[in-house]
Amino acid sequence: MGREKNQGLSRRDFIALTGRSALTLGAASGPFFLFPDRAAAQQKTLKILQWSHFVPAYDTWFDGTFCKEWGQKHNTNVTVDHINLVDLPAKAASEASARRGHDLVMLLSPPAAYEKQTIDMTQVYQEVEKRHGKKIDLAHRSTYNPKTRRYFAFSDSYVPDPGNWHKDWWAEAGFPNGPDTYEELRVGARKIRGATGHPCGLGLSQELDSSMAMRALLWSFGGAEQDEAGNVTINSKNTIEALKYMKALYQESETPEVFTWTPPSNNQAMLAGRVSYVANAISITRQAEREHLPIESKIMVSRALRGPVRRIAAEHVMDCYVIWDFAENKDGAQQFLIDYIDSFHDGFAAGQFYNFPCFPHTVPDLNKEIANDPRATPPDKYQVLGDVLDWATNVGYPGYASAAIDEAFKGWVIPTMFAKVARGDEAPENAAHAAEDEYKRIFARWK
Repeated sequence: MGREKNQGLSRRDFIALTGRSALTLGAASGPFFLFPDRAAAQQKTLKILQWSHFVPAYDTWFDGTFCKEWGQKHNTNVTVDHINLVDLPAKAASEASARRGHDLVMLLSPPAAYEKQTIDMTQVYQEVEKRHGKKIDLAHRSTYNPKTRRYFAFSDSYVPDPGNWHKDWWAEAGFPNGPDTYEELRVGARKIRGATGHPCGLGLSQELDSSMAMRALLWSFGGAEQDEAGNVTINSKNTIEALKYMKALYQESETPEVFTWTPPSNNQAMLAGRVSYVANAISITRQAEREHLPIESKIMVSRALRGPVRRIAAEHVMDCYVIWDFAENKDGAQQFLIDYIDSFHDGFAAGQFYNFPCFPHTVPDLNKEIANDPRATPPDKYQVLGDVLDWATNVGYPGYASAAIDEAFKGWVIPTMFAKVARGDEAPENAAHAAEDEYKRIFARWK
């Protein structure tokens, strides 16, 4: 996933702000206040919780530029707490349970299970769409509950989940452009392992990267957790074929370390030159560029792999902001999100193209920008991400990211199913049946 930064809550970026200047962060026509009574109100505080970004320059911009200027404009003290991504779910759960904490919390997967503890974000989406046009369907399906007709979260961005592969080894294996299909991955990874000893690196652990990689594999073979109507469909012939594939890939070209990986593990393995292929965001290549690592020019980026049924992958992370219904500054939190999208392009640049926009008009020249990046070798390394919306989808595909899907995601049902088969603990048919039982139990709790 990215750099390992075991900070927990020990790093607190407190930004003390005053209202001395009126900086224009809004639309070109001038400042707009969704909550005009706040403009002249007594100074308030806005408390934000989010992850420590895997491109450090983004946090520098967000905290030191955007939040600072927004606070000055809105006469608000903005505090930003950054914590490691692995600590975010537990921290959010503790705040929801205690009914106290931050006003605005950013999570990295659709937090549908918190719908009853968060405010409806419809008004925020509506105001942003007035300024910047329609959101992408990926954002809608990741933050909307069609049963309640309510947005439980607001998504500003998503992170593509491409393949990262070692150029020299794949060329020697007969794939100079890297693997394009799961069959090519299996064939090439087996050759590379046999010739060099370097394994493939698809994770099979109870962590975010493994969850996304295994969902991509499942969907590409035609399997899914649910159908469009929200009915459990995990126990299918397609799922069983995906499980058989992963068992073969593991036996032929992987090592047991993938069962204990954490989010940074595949980054570390690729940057150390230990593995031939991983599915990950561009945090790997950005770190290599930032630290001027010799392997930087060897790591290439490619679209998600195509399976027997389709080319598809989950977003690597889905930025989802929630505002608790017990937040002390709900109005300020909503205004902050609206104004943040006005400045999204600045964040896109500061984050070095890591976060792609949920409102495409905020980065109108995205394809042009990613096609010529002076940091990358070659400069057009990231051009392949230009069609990401053709193959990226939401957690819960082909349905919505529901509360039941959220619980299954947090419970690691999918990577656990694949890991049991790869290790030989379960036959594919038995693992699919066990997963079906677990999904039915989870879905029954949310009916």
